[in-house]
Amino acid sequence: MKKQIIAIIGAALLMQACSGKLDLTPISSLSNESYWKTPDQFDAFVTGVHAAFRNNNGAFQSLGEMRSDIFGTETVLGPSFTGEATQGAERMWLQTMDLDAPGVSNFGGFYFNINQLNLLISKTTATSLLTPANRNYYLGQAYGMRAFYYFQLLRSWGNVIITTTPSTSVDIGNLAKAASPAEEVMKLIKSDIDSSVSNFGADYSFRNQKGFWSKAATLMLKAEAYLWTSYRGGGAADATVAKNALTDIQTNVPSLGLMDNFADVFSSNSKGNKEMIFAIRYKLNEATIGFVPGQFVPQSGLIANFYDSLANRQFDVATDNWGGLLRAPVRVATFRQYSDADSRKYATIQPAYTKTGGSYSIVGAFAKKYQGEQNAGARAYTNDFPIYRYADLLLLLAESKVLLGEDPAAEINKVRARAYGSNYTNAYAYPNQAVDKDAKEALLRERLLEFVFEGKRWYDLRRMGDNYVYKYTTLKSAEAYKLLWPIDRNSLTNNRSLVQTPGYAQF
Repeated sequence: MKKQIIAIIGAALLMQACSGKLDLTPISSLSNESYWKTPDQFDAFVTGVHAAFRNNNGAFQSLGEMRSDIFGTETVLGPSFTGEATQGAERMWLQTMDLDAPGVSNFGGFYFNINQLNLLISKTTATSLLTPANRNYYLGQAYGMRAFYYFQLLRSWGNVIITTTPSTSVDIGNLAKAASPAEEVMKLIKSDIDSSVSNFGADYSFRNQKGFWSKAATLMLKAEAYLWTSYRGGGAADATVAKNALTDIQTNVPSLGLMDNFADVFSSNSKGNKEMIFAIRYKLNEATIGFVPGQFVPQSGLIANFYDSLANRQFDVATDNWGGLLRAPVRVATFRQYSDADSRKYATIQPAYTKTGGSYSIVGAFAKKYQGEQNAGARAYTNDFPIYRYADLLLLLAESKVLLGEDPAAEINKVRARAYGSNYTNAYAYPNQAVDKDAKEALLRERLLEFVFEGKRWYDLRRMGDNYVYKYTTLKSAEAYKLLWPIDRNSLTNNRSLVQTPGYAQF
């Protein structure tokens, strides 16, 4: 871990010379003891922990979505429609992970940045170099981000290692320490959330075009965490906490709101837009979303064999230069969940067809939400990845209202009205759709349509109850232990105090 801290400090020093860039390649071998000497170094380290957070984005997406009902091949074990092999991605949506094919290894790599956040908390608490405003803002960020990591760990593995003090001499991945019970992990999450809110105080400002953690991000996390526990014994009291956190944002950050056009939320040209609350920042010549071309979009030469029926054209390598590998296609059934009148349909998913004569037949689909930008004849995936946005606030607020026996119509209909645009009529409004007979089903459906490829669907199903997981995914109640993820062999080898997730083959 000492080497890792040196790396992030070296990255932070590079940050000081990069005029705001987040390309944080370490160039220094300075030790932890020789750092923390100026306010600029603290500022650079804060940028460094956000860059490390960005590096975890692929794990965030996998843990939050890949086991849900969004992705899958059209046959159980066959290749995607383009003929590309899934190469193990299917184990997540088929629920066949084990310690040798865990889906996500090394607890997502989260403990590296947890340790950096522990270091940031320790050094920021002790320093007199910073202005009170910056000191409190950094602590608000650090506690909030640490809580976010532990919430990811809790929902994925349940019992996990808790570490809150920085380590400079050992590798946390090799630390012989047992996992703490999930109940203790949740206590830490809520305590860190409270510390974050307290340190932010009345400062609701955003930094780096909402690419840095903020008080609003902490309040969104607070709502998620308390909604999670409201279904697990917390009841109306926790639902009320969640509701109050969301209305706090609405009251104190009036600049937030829905973008008029759904597709504009994700455009590379509208970073930090009014709908974003906190987003992982990507930028041309700095960093791109590597996991998108890595498994979610097709090779340009292969997609050219198919057709876009809406545009009545065959795909071509010049226009449709996705340049990826389609390991995880979107299920046609997912695409068909959308009404043709819903603007989210074609902004989120790209269907592909074969054509015989004048007749089109759908054969598959892939993610389209992050289209990036064209650069020198190639596609660069520079869209920001939203962690929290205003549509999420509205639908979480609607959910808290449902749990409290209140009417969620206002919030749901704001999201639907934006989605349908000029097509919106009373027939689409809540509670007039067939799914609206059950408010929780209505919310799950709306969140599915709104947040495909934002890493939320599996967590939504898990939050509302195991019965929803069994209803909508390939996981069945006979294998309920698989609601949690297996721990990979390497982590169990390195830390003999860890115990495999109950139900999976033991190490």
